[in-house]
Amino acid sequence: MSRMRGPAETGTQRKVKERRRKVFLRYMRQHLLVVMGIITLMLGVIIGRLVQLNVRKGKEYESRVLSQRNYTSTTVPYKRGDIVDRNGTTLAMSNKVYNLIIEPKNILRNDKKKNATVSAIVKYFDITEEQLMKYLEDKESFYEVVLKDLTYEQMKAFTDYEKSDEGDDVVGVWFEENYDRVYPNGVLGCHMLGFVVSGNVGLGGIEGEYNEYLNGEDGRTYVYISDDYSTTKTTEPATNGNTVVTTIDAEIQAIVQQNCDEYMETVGAENVSVLVMDPKTCEILALYNSHQYDPNDAYDTKYLKYQFPKLSDAEFEKTMKTMSDDEKVDRLNKLWRSFVVSDCYEPGSTYKVFTISGALEDNILKGDETFFCDGYQNIAGEDIMCVNHDGHGTLTISGALENSCNDCLMQISAMEGPEVFDKYQVLFGFGQRTNVDLPGEQSEDSLASLVYHEDTLNPVELATSSFGQGVTVTMMQLGTAFCSAINGGYYYQPHVVSRIVDENGNLVKSFDNILVRRTISEETSAQIREMLHKVVTDGSGRLAGVDGYSIGGKTGTAEKLPRGNNKYLLSFIGFAPVDDPQVVVYCIVDEPHLDLQYLSAAGSVVFNMIAEDLFPYMNIYKTDDEYDENATIDPVSPVYGDDAPENDVAGGGENHYDTIGETSTSYVGDESDSDGGPDDSGSDDSGGSNDSGSDDSSDDSGGEDGGSDDGGESGGE
Repeated sequence: MSRMRGPAETGTQRKVKERRRKVFLRYMRQHLLVVMGIITLMLGVIIGRLVQLNVRKGKEYESRVLSQRNYTSTTVPYKRGDIVDRNGTTLAMSNKVYNLIIEPKNILRNDKKKNATVSAIVKYFDITEEQLMKYLEDKESFYEVVLKDLTYEQMKAFTDYEKSDEGDDVVGVWFEENYDRVYPNGVLGCHMLGFVVSGNVGLGGIEGEYNEYLNGEDGRTYVYISDDYSTTKTTEPATNGNTVVTTIDAEIQAIVQQNCDEYMETVGAENVSVLVMDPKTCEILALYNSHQYDPNDAYDTKYLKYQFPKLSDAEFEKTMKTMSDDEKVDRLNKLWRSFVVSDCYEPGSTYKVFTISGALEDNILKGDETFFCDGYQNIAGEDIMCVNHDGHGTLTISGALENSCNDCLMQISAMEGPEVFDKYQVLFGFGQRTNVDLPGEQSEDSLASLVYHEDTLNPVELATSSFGQGVTVTMMQLGTAFCSAINGGYYYQPHVVSRIVDENGNLVKSFDNILVRRTISEETSAQIREMLHKVVTDGSGRLAGVDGYSIGGKTGTAEKLPRGNNKYLLSFIGFAPVDDPQVVVYCIVDEPHLDLQYLSAAGSVVFNMIAEDLFPYMNIYKTDDEYDENATIDPVSPVYGDDAPENDVAGGGENHYDTIGETSTSYVGDESDSDGGPDDSGSDDSGGSNDSGSDDSSDDSGGEDGGSDDGGESGGE
């Protein structure tokens, strides 16, 4: 039976059907493109999010994953930044060292490998097998520190052995990098540099003041350990610290140290301190104190010997062994403290520069006045003597400075009165912080109590303050003020750091010279420079002169408390050349080991020794100036004669820096630096502090019992 066929498909129907098929295909293609576009967009969003998460949160999520798996993590230490001088000479650096790490669990898996590993470690390092076995007691550990601070040579010798056929069975040993702080010049500049204790904590000096710049940030290495002991490692690199570029000149620092060491060896003194500055900017070029220590081992008690002058070496060693830790810390704080920044003393006649500067600047003096010195002034019923009890006769203003005449200065200060006199004390920064960028400066309140101000400048206090008795200062204060007096009247903030750069030499921060204020005019400053020149050519500073150089400066001789004890602090602050000062050198010698201290002009002598080497190095131009090598110095007499008051010092003459055993003092002197010392005691600077004039005078003069000298000096020449 045949099939029935439908009606034949017409051409029109075929065309309609074909058209419908094309429309459907076109619709499907469009729909597919839309779907594919949506999928592509979603994939793009997902990929973008993954990239975002990996970049921004990758480390965080990686740490989260690792925290839930079996892994070890070790610190990748940063390198603490270097400290360099103005010429790039390294003063402090961090050398790479290595810690020996073992993995007990890996070592103990196989007896053959264990024996080979133990034998190799004992062979190449200073450790016994018995000592090493103690580190293998924790059988599940993958991290035990066996030895620290190994050198590269020690590490390399072992790793070379591991790579050899003989060392093929050594397992579970590796080396962790670390850094050791090194001071390549030893004691040079120790009080300026400070030192570092564990944890990269800087103490004292630049190390303490710029700790946040010198420190970096540790990295971390994570090692995931699977069940079959295969490892996967990921490392977050450390960020190294920055380099501190100082204003210090290492060669100038060495010149100062060598000459002061020579003086201490040939003459001796309780202490010698020196501050060298650029007078045009108050940049510190050198800072020295004779009782030094090695920052590479700042806790070495051998440097405390100067505090026990009456003990033999054997007795000293015995004393150190029996001394308590607290007392050692007190003694070390005293050693570490910077006299230049922290200690106060009566300056003596160097202060006369500022008395005369103020009188000239305020037109109280015109410059052509003369004064008659008969050897004393009767002030409020009190005879206050000149350095020359017989009197100097008639003197010009310059002559008063040249001869360091107390009588003339008392007359000048009386013309000024308390208001004008105190005005220039304040302008020159006395009784205030200099804000030098070194730790140890006393608080503002404490310093304010160390000078007489307008409301306390009674006639006697005004008279004695005019020549530097009764007021107390720091070397940093007086050095900075002196720079202002000779540089045209520009008072700059003293500083020891010029800039911070990163490890690649890129500038991080620049410290510009900060002009704080004007003190006196260019005209007055020029007058002062010429007067100070005559002090060296014709006056009390002749022993400071170096033939061929134009030098100006001022002497200071101060009798220490209690008055009449024949103990003196002698100083000289000088500069060169006179018409265009390039350098200021301030020298203090506390109690030179001579029978007649007040005749020694010790400050001038030390200045002369330093200047002979320093000026040629600094290329200071020569002149035809010549000086009398056989010059004699007029004797200095107590200003009160035989009836000196027990204590006539502003602030009461209390000395919070020279007390050993009574309070736990820190070598950083500001109350705000309470975490500066190793005992975290901060410093005790409440009230008026008046030091004896040296870091060590209380112990050296008082014997090995550490008795404290009240400090304070009587202004003399």
